Amino acid sequence: MSTARATRAWRNWAGTVTARPVREVTPASAAEVADAVRRAAEDGLRVKTAGAGHSFTAIAAADGLLIRPELLTGIRRIDRTAMTVTVESGTPLKRLNAALAREGLSLTNMGDIMEQTVAGATSTGTHGTGRDSASISAQITALELVTADGSTLHCSKEENPEVFAVARVGLGALGVITAITFAVEPLFLLNAREEPMTFDRVTAEFDALYAENEHFEFYWFPHTGNCNTKRNNRSAGPAAPLGAVSGWIEDELLANGLFQAVNSLGRAVPAAIPAIAGIASRALSARTYTDIPYKVFTSPRRVRFVEMEYALPREAAVPALREVRAMIERSPLRISFPVEVRTAPADDMALSTASGRESAYIAVHMYRGTPYRAYFAAVERIMTAHGGRPHWGKLHTRDAASLAAVYPRFGEFTAVRDRLDPERRFGNDHLRRVLGD
Repeated sequence: MSTARATRAWRNWAGTVTARPVREVTPASAAEVADAVRRAAEDGLRVKTAGAGHSFTAIAAADGLLIRPELLTGIRRIDRTAMTVTVESGTPLKRLNAALAREGLSLTNMGDIMEQTVAGATSTGTHGTGRDSASISAQITALELVTADGSTLHCSKEENPEVFAVARVGLGALGVITAITFAVEPLFLLNAREEPMTFDRVTAEFDALYAENEHFEFYWFPHTGNCNTKRNNRSAGPAAPLGAVSGWIEDELLANGLFQAVNSLGRAVPAAIPAIAGIASRALSARTYTDIPYKVFTSPRRVRFVEMEYALPREAAVPALREVRAMIERSPLRISFPVEVRTAPADDMALSTASGRESAYIAVHMYRGTPYRAYFAAVERIMTAHGGRPHWGKLHTRDAASLAAVYPRFGEFTAVRDRLDPERRFGNDHLRRVLGD
């Protein structure tokens, strides 16, 4: 049964957005979502759904009705003939991954964290890295959407295909997603090879590393010439997971505990950051392990940060990264977080950051509470000059006019939005900026 609560302030994970909705509900079914949307319309309230709050932008900020999806969780059905799973929209990715593994199934690719809800992750175009396999949204085969008039729309390539073409990365602007059907495959093993590499080598060999590996990514530590690389490829086995102790040392002590301490020191004493970066970039040693996909693709991320990420044409990645390095070196900036580089194949979703082009992603981060605007603005100028598209859930300053120039199918999206939500029931100030009125 849907419950309505007196509202409290809503904040996102990074603490960059606070919203005060008029009221909030926790529906337990698509029918209860539809009822809540109809009631909000009667009261003239805008409607937003907020999942785990892992977007850094105000894309989910609600000033009217806030829908919390905690009760919209669990697997509705598994179809082993079609090899699909239909899941309630508020299900956290970590619960989906674990449930699929118990059934001997897996998604093909995923991002590097799994705290988000399935609807939140897909609506903002969350992705991992892949030469051939694309974002989580690209693995959607159908979705269920409650629209502004309270009706429930089923969308797939066969049913409402014009909505399906835009709704898989829908920004929460088209309605409330209540269920998603994903393509899955039999559970498989990935071999992970993590290895330090110099900046000069990884940039010189980037095309070869991309071509030779199913999933390649690397992290460059600013103020150093050091990178850490990760290559994930399918393996026939046997499984050889990280040991409990060594995994804890690398993923918890170094990647979270020590990293938290290093960033706190850097925030207090920015001049120390280059020296700290030199030490930190050498702390992670080479390692290999083989495990099921979500245990290889994802990592715990407990250090709070803010992030901006841009998708570029893949061939622009190395030139743009070199420009970022040169910009940092000639500036007074002190950057304690590594810069992350990943890839994606072209896909067919209108507002996917990889829509219609092979892409590479450059992500920059700053420790929460440190001044980030000068750094992000300087990086954004470089990315924009290379035809960059910002991640929908991460910080950027772009508006509808500039985004329409880098998304050939932008008008296709806004036309469907005009039809499904002419009164902007699912709008907010952030969506007005990035999609226009």
